[in-house]
Amino acid sequence: MKDTNSQITELNLPRTIHLVPMDYISGFAVRPGFYETNGATAIPGGVNFTVYSHGATSIELLLFHREESEPFAVLPFPPHYRIGQVYSMIVFKLNIEEFEYAYRVDGPYDPKKGLIFNKNKYLLDPYAKAITGQSTWGCTSPRGQHYKARVVKDDFDWEDMRPPLLPMEDLIIYELHVRGFTMHGSSAVLHPGTFAGLMEKLPYLIALGVNVVELMPIFEFDEMQDYREVDGKNLYNYWGYNTVSFFAPNTSYTASTEYNREGNELKKLIQTFNQYGIEVFLDVVFNHTAEGNEKGPFFSFKGFDNNIYYMLTPDGNYYNFSGCGNSLNCNHPMVHQMILDCLRYWVTTYRVNGFRFDLASILGRNEDGTPMNNPPLLKSLAFDPILGDVKLIAEAWDADGLYQVGTFPSWNRWAEWNGKYRDDMRRYIKGDPGMAQAAALRIAGSRDIYEPKTRKNASVNFFTCHDGFTLYDLFSYNEKHNESNGWNNTDGSNDNNSWNCGAEGETDDPGVLTLRYRMIRNAFTLLMCSRGIPMFLAGDEFCNTQFGNNNAYCHDDITSWLDWNKLKEKHDIFTFFQNMIKFRKEHRVLRTNVSGGACGFPDVSFHSVTPWHTEFADYEHYVGVMFAGQEHHTGPEVIYIASNAYWEELNVTLPEIPESMCWEVVVDTWHESQTIYPVTSSEFTIHPRSVMVLIGK
Repeated sequence: MKDTNSQITELNLPRTIHLVPMDYISGFAVRPGFYETNGATAIPGGVNFTVYSHGATSIELLLFHREESEPFAVLPFPPHYRIGQVYSMIVFKLNIEEFEYAYRVDGPYDPKKGLIFNKNKYLLDPYAKAITGQSTWGCTSPRGQHYKARVVKDDFDWEDMRPPLLPMEDLIIYELHVRGFTMHGSSAVLHPGTFAGLMEKLPYLIALGVNVVELMPIFEFDEMQDYREVDGKNLYNYWGYNTVSFFAPNTSYTASTEYNREGNELKKLIQTFNQYGIEVFLDVVFNHTAEGNEKGPFFSFKGFDNNIYYMLTPDGNYYNFSGCGNSLNCNHPMVHQMILDCLRYWVTTYRVNGFRFDLASILGRNEDGTPMNNPPLLKSLAFDPILGDVKLIAEAWDADGLYQVGTFPSWNRWAEWNGKYRDDMRRYIKGDPGMAQAAALRIAGSRDIYEPKTRKNASVNFFTCHDGFTLYDLFSYNEKHNESNGWNNTDGSNDNNSWNCGAEGETDDPGVLTLRYRMIRNAFTLLMCSRGIPMFLAGDEFCNTQFGNNNAYCHDDITSWLDWNKLKEKHDIFTFFQNMIKFRKEHRVLRTNVSGGACGFPDVSFHSVTPWHTEFADYEHYVGVMFAGQEHHTGPEVIYIASNAYWEELNVTLPEIPESMCWEVVVDTWHESQTIYPVTSSEFTIHPRSVMVLIGK
């Protein structure tokens, strides 16, 4: 048998094999990197840079000194550093604290085919973990070419933290804007408008009783997009639904500079909230980016693969199903993979407990924009093992009219913002005719929309969210008042189903104010007593107002900030919210089917002013819904929700319960303060425009 040296000689192979080939580019020692590790990653001795582009002919890595606009080094990826469409390079002896980076990408230019490569553009890494160029909120310096990325060192100590893993049926979601929650001076926090400021409010959230905070967008976004001045006020893209980078937290939401450890303040927030049993959900925007349409900026995705990242018309223009200029091509395999990588990153690196997907119907559109029956992306997210314990919530519509409430592809995994609950309950509670049947179904879990076995816990119920009126404004304004947005009051929804209770806007009329506060109690009582997952907007618990603005996306001022002075003024409303949240937690039968019924009663039943009613006439304004269940430890439980949307009092007959039980009133919104009292007969009177809750004891 020939020895190895003889075989090498015959094959004319070099006798010395270099296991670590080294090249030198721009004075740096480099070698091929780790092709399956996207983004920039610190490794012993250097940094690994991996990036991909399907259509590029060449890519250059640009290194910048911190806050400099021109690179101090340009490192072209050698041809043999490319495998497939992936470019990967290790650059040795780089200190992550001493540089920022970007890319330049060259390739064909044919706009009608969606190819717009431009080798002169500085491009932000789509997998960048931290962004520089807009770390100071409201800074007017130019964006785009100045976006650069930093390498993040992930050394956060999670200690022995364990996520709460709350059952879906037990969730009580509190939606808030990180900046607006504590920005007003009345918040009395040390770090207003930041993650740290939000964490200072943890005792308040614990006292309120919510167990989920849903953060409006915290991915790096550009608040200066469409920045303008109207009537002497600066207007921003305040809400943050214009993503710049999907993997990076918004650096302007931190109380301190976190160079190369970006995200630690957010991680500390999630860690602490989880330790106290509060899960943290992120509102994520994968339907479009801040690059906009043909006239929009060009800073990342357009430069890497414009015709892949975005849905394009046959002539190379942008489909606009988002209403924001472009639509992300979510079901292209490359984009699909990026979104999956992104969500996995937020779950493994930040321990995020759930996601709410903005305009999620776009995530189910094909590359030509048509809706898909079984979208690959949505199915992948539903069955991904890393995301197995994560809550997935869809805003099941988009800006182009695709409305999928009740039909969103779910695999019994996705929940939905139930827009029909919001609309039907708003109309019912203000007294519209013909809404009693719909209200009964919504309170009972919208089983006409969500089949209980295949769509369990699918309905996220809400009266209010960031988009629209606050709960106080819902009963204070008949019309939107968005003049301060600068669009002549043409923006925002015209279909609010609101009612001003007799006076438009602010008033001193005690009768109107009394009715408004009662309507708020009515709405929250029904929300807390409805099957499904309740959600409400931060500040609703103390009558926060946006002064009739139902589209306050551009206001970084008192219009959007919570005025914590109102917590003192309306502490009775806050206390009512506290008690209703506690009541929901104490009575599982409100949240789910418990043993299929009790005391001979079915799990759910409907009642008019007389018992056992299955169909409501158009003229009816009273709805009774009764839940019954048998708990193993506490025995049978029967709860009757009586809601009178009529403007006169009504006499009501209750269902007969076993002789060993009696009815007891535990909630009556007619009164500001609540007392518990028994009902001595099978009949009772319910006041006009009020809600009562009775328990069979």
